Amino acid sequence: MEKTYSKAALWLLVIPYIGLLWPPFYNIREPALFGFPFFYWYQLLWVPITAALTWIAYRSTRHDD
Repeated sequence: MEKTYSKAALWLLVIPYIGLLWPPFYNIREPALFGFPFFYWYQLLWVPITAALTWIAYRSTRHDD
């Protein structure tokens, strides 16, 4: 059971890859946020999301026995 849970946690690492894979999806100006076009703040938003998902995957797969 633990091995399956670990594999599922590793699939979290695919989410940022998919979110940033196709630039034409987010290569637009609107909606702007604090004067930044969508293109920039969308990519910057992925930095903390990716860090959180990486941390979750790491904590789920490490073994502190």
